[in-house]
Formats: sequence, C-alpha cells, structure tokens
Amino acid sequence: MADDAPLTLYAEPTWVSPYVFSCFVALREKRLPFDVVEIPLHEGAHTRAPFRDRSITAKVPALTHGGFWLAESSAIIEYLEEVFPPPAYPRLLPGEVQHRARARQVMAWIRSDLLPLREERPTTTLFYHPSTTALSAAGHEAAKKLVRVAERLLFENVSSLFGAWSIADAELALMLHRLISNGHPVPAKVRAFAESAWQRPSVQEFVRHARPSSLPG
Repeated sequence: MADDAPLTLYAEPTWVSPYVFSCFVALREKRLPFDVVEIPLHEGAHTRAPFRDRSITAKVPALTHGGFWLAESSAIIEYLEEVFPPPAYPRLLPGEVQHRARARQVMAWIRSDLLPLREERPTTTLFYHPSTTALSAAGHEAAKKLVRVAERLLFENVSSLFGAWSIADAELALMLHRLISNGHPVPAKVRAFAESAWQRPSVQEFVRHARPSSLPG
C-alpha cells in the first residue's frame, strides 16, 4: 500500500466516542491528511451494507487506506504506527520496548476494565452536560482503581507516562476526565497530568470539534 493512498476515518456524528478520539488524535499526531465520514449510529447505519460488510465487524471507528478497510481503534493505531513508522513520521507508541509494552497494557486495560465508571460517567458528560447523579458503589470502586493505577504510573511533575508523548497519554487523560469533568476530586499530580495531556493540540482539536446541539434520540 502506497503511503500516499487516501485515508478516511469513519466517525460517529456526536464526536464523543473515546475510540474515535484515539484514532483522530493518532492521525493528527502522525500529521497525515485524511477525510472524515460520519456514520449515524442512532439510525443503525453501521449495521447495514456496505459499511457493515466492508468494516467486517460493523464498528465505528473504521479507517480506510486506499482500498483497505480496518475497524477497532487499537488495530487502527497499530496499523498507522507500522505503515507510517518513525522516524519518518512521529511516534504514537514509545520507542523503548518495555515502555511500548506498558503503553499497550494501559490502553488494553482502559478498553476492558472500569465498566461501571464508563457507564456512569460516559464521554457525553465531558462534551455535553456533566452527570447529576452520584456514583454507585461499583462506580466508586472503579474510580479508586483508575486513580490508583494513574498514581502508580506517574512520577511527580510529569506530563507524559514515558518521558515523551504517546497515544497512551491521551487515552489515560480522557479516562481521567470522566472524573475531573464531573467534579470528582483527584490527586494533584494526576490532575496535572490529565490537564496537561488535555491541552495537546491534537486532543484539543477533537475536544473543540463541532457537535450537534443535543444528542440524537
């Protein structure tokens, strides 16, 4: 596949998906030109042909590179890192092998754990209206686990997990903002990391992206 084959990111129209967030930030960090096509999930457009069949898993985000289709954000990030590798393109993952493994661990954990927090503090509460309900007991436990892991990974006064920015920084910052944006207290060094990562231009471009005035449905 030629490096200059066109890239298209398939996103959801409300721009709240943490997985679209990761792919959008990755493409911006790689400094790659790409088009965006919005797939109205509330209408079930992702479950119908041709998107369903081309994406295979009928998931958003999806990426096309020339005629190649790929879904699942973690797979898209790995693909971009391999097809547009450093040093010709900026890194998405750390250069040192153990740091890279740890970044992958963090990213896999964010996708597979903390379900009560993801359900009770969805990303809509970051980009639309904060939650007005208290966390459940399970939600509190998930929040405590998130903060514990963040504290374990972070040293004092650091703005990145591994000495230089990686996509894991953006993903962990978004997860922490489920707490911060909803008024939950977090330790100072954790808040400082999350707020620093949140100001990165690629992240801010997603944060400030135009959204519908209200959620569909």
